[in-house]
Amino acid sequence: MTACNTRTPELKTPSETLVLPQFLPDATRAVVKSLGAADLTTCGITCLMVNILHLSNHPGVSVIKDLGGIHAFMAWPGAVFSDSGGFQVFSLIQDGKKSGSVSERGFMYCLEKGEKKRSLTPEQSIQKQFQLGADVMFCLDYCTHPEADSGRQQESVRLTIAWAKRCKQEFERQVELRKRPGHRPLLFAVIQGGNLPELRRQCTGALLEIGFDGYGFGGWPVDGRGHLVEAVAQVADLVPAGFPLHGLGIGKPENLVQAFDMGYNLFDCVLPTRDARHKRLYIFGSRPGPQDLRLEGFYSYLYIQDERYVRDLRPLDEFCDCLCCRSYSRAYLHHLFKIDDPLLNRLASLHNLRFYTRLLDLLRAHPAGA
Repeated sequence: MTACNTRTPELKTPSETLVLPQFLPDATRAVVKSLGAADLTTCGITCLMVNILHLSNHPGVSVIKDLGGIHAFMAWPGAVFSDSGGFQVFSLIQDGKKSGSVSERGFMYCLEKGEKKRSLTPEQSIQKQFQLGADVMFCLDYCTHPEADSGRQQESVRLTIAWAKRCKQEFERQVELRKRPGHRPLLFAVIQGGNLPELRRQCTGALLEIGFDGYGFGGWPVDGRGHLVEAVAQVADLVPAGFPLHGLGIGKPENLVQAFDMGYNLFDCVLPTRDARHKRLYIFGSRPGPQDLRLEGFYSYLYIQDERYVRDLRPLDEFCDCLCCRSYSRAYLHHLFKIDDPLLNRLASLHNLRFYTRLLDLLRAHPAGA
């Protein structure tokens, strides 16, 4: 395990130079639920993750292109990362609820029962991401379930490498077609291999040889107990320090800290905003110091629906500077819950995202071993 995060301290994208580490809220359908662009900025958020599979379904990537691209469509000035859609197609096929298949060419799938099947090839994935106008794009990869047999994991790695080559070729073709100096987006590849160390090593080596701007951990980063799997640390050791490393799906606060200490400096997850909508709020409880982040239990959950808060005039977290904590009491938030007012979702989401950006501020200033 890396004792100190020595990766590049920043990532230059066409829209913004990101000071790392960064957390990307889930904006799958071009929205972080209940929050607008100004809300996100006040939380300290500078980059988002969108998904081409869902945006292809509605409103359509061509519609977004014609309306000026994803930044104009969302009124979002910061960086936009675009997910290739591979994991979402895999999920549709894996759960058996929707029909689909994977082949050398790519994926075939349908979002709704009875509808005409659609294709998603490496070339189509890159083309759609360019249509969106994303700053950071991801190669189409073939994700597998961690319990899949070794044969399926080997096929996953073989196709992930083959598709990555095709993605890069299409990426370079699109860059040449556009001829916009200074506006070249970045292309990341995703490292697969399940929990098999040799396959992770093989996939990483092949993707490094092809050459990309950054790399991401692919597959399931956590086990059934919610702990990081050993492959997370292995991939961090395999990818040279000069490249940004994205912990796809790593979002639990303690896991984020551990992954950062291993060498990851980009993270995305639905967890903070989903928890906010379920009234699960993150609390440091005291003014956190850098040493606290490596201690078990450095944060706790507050469930605002609990009756104990009906007369509690304290803010959620007295050391937090978010709009929610500056202006509203726990008693008022509890009242919003009781009357089922949507303002609570907005305030809770603001608070949870600000918790994450405060956490990253501390990691940025005090990496382990520094």
